[in-house]
Amino acid sequence: MDRQRSDASAQRFSAYLDGLASVIGHAARVGPMRDYCTGLLLPCERKSVEPMAAATAPGQTSAQHQSLLHFIAKGAWSDAAVLAKVREIVLPRIEDHGTIEAWIVDDTGFPKYGEHSVGVSHQYCGQVGKQTNCQIAVSLSLANHHASLPVAYQLYLTEGWAKDASRRKIAGIPEDIEFATKPKMALRQIEWACETGLPRGVVLMDGAYGSDLSFRKRMTELSLTYSVAVRDRTLVAKAVPDAEPVGAAVLAKRLPQRDWHTIVWRDGTNTPLQSRFLRVRVRAAGDGTGDSEPVEWLLVEWPKGEKEPTKFWLSTLPETTPLDRMVDITMMRWRIERDYHDLKQEVGLGHFEGRGWRGFHHHATMCIAAYGFLVSERGAFPPSRSRSRSFIQGFAIPEGYRPRGAPAST
Repeated sequence: MDRQRSDASAQRFSAYLDGLASVIGHAARVGPMRDYCTGLLLPCERKSVEPMAAATAPGQTSAQHQSLLHFIAKGAWSDAAVLAKVREIVLPRIEDHGTIEAWIVDDTGFPKYGEHSVGVSHQYCGQVGKQTNCQIAVSLSLANHHASLPVAYQLYLTEGWAKDASRRKIAGIPEDIEFATKPKMALRQIEWACETGLPRGVVLMDGAYGSDLSFRKRMTELSLTYSVAVRDRTLVAKAVPDAEPVGAAVLAKRLPQRDWHTIVWRDGTNTPLQSRFLRVRVRAAGDGTGDSEPVEWLLVEWPKGEKEPTKFWLSTLPETTPLDRMVDITMMRWRIERDYHDLKQEVGLGHFEGRGWRGFHHHATMCIAAYGFLVSERGAFPPSRSRSRSFIQGFAIPEGYRPRGAPAST
């Protein structure tokens, strides 16, 4: 039975790659594309070109290395076209289990030892929790409670990188790529998603993005609902006449204890995840606001045992939304953490060793494509890493599969 399931999965994988091949352009790219995607799903320690070449063509590793390297670093195929095909195939499988509920904005960092890879700068890297040499990419994912899928992904360039003509030329950065802050990049991705007509969800993001008042106003202009993290000092005023503007944390501590409620918001590894939450109707205050700011929710978390409230969100979810539903939606942002964990650990998102703009994005696109197939197979990775790994190790390439250049079996 397990063999039958593996064979069926392999056949679906082959059909999936056929779909990607339809948008990859020149026929000569199809073989390397199939091998690269296959390599990302094999249990290699690293998913960079050299070990994947050895894994997919053990008899012709040198030639395979050159083929995969050219495909990923130089190939003139469209990331946008491939990602669109991934969405076309995978989103319906996700929606089989429920409508899209959230658009999740975030960024992820890739520590680097050198200084020559495109976009590398000394900046904060969440993966190591401090300032270090790293690359950072901004992404937008679509999610429901069953699964999620990245639909937009772009490398962030510091102003120094964006204005350095010499480094731009060496890295092959397109002329139309200019400096933009990470919130500006994320907003462009959201605007693109609206223009593309992707199924809408509540926009979720951390405080680095959600604290930007102009960002929140633009989402309202786009008729998007949001539930975004903000800083504890974010100025708000209770939605009552003559209310004093105060920081979100100050307001939360002034509210009565009876307003706090314990909410279970997700099953954890061993026990349900729960905390204390409060919400209150407020208006944004401070610089950039006026006398007629719309009323929205301030949602606050104050875990038992903590001396102060720890997390704050502003939300335009409807006034009638139950508190437990509001917490449930807002906390869906955890999926982006799982996205990035699996993209990095299971399909090698951070393993690209080239230095150019095109290769960085081509590798990410192939990783998202491989991840998308796994999502379409299982809806999402299982919660534990070991089970995720066993799924990849158990993934069967069709019997008799022979990568391009490999010697014929005897």
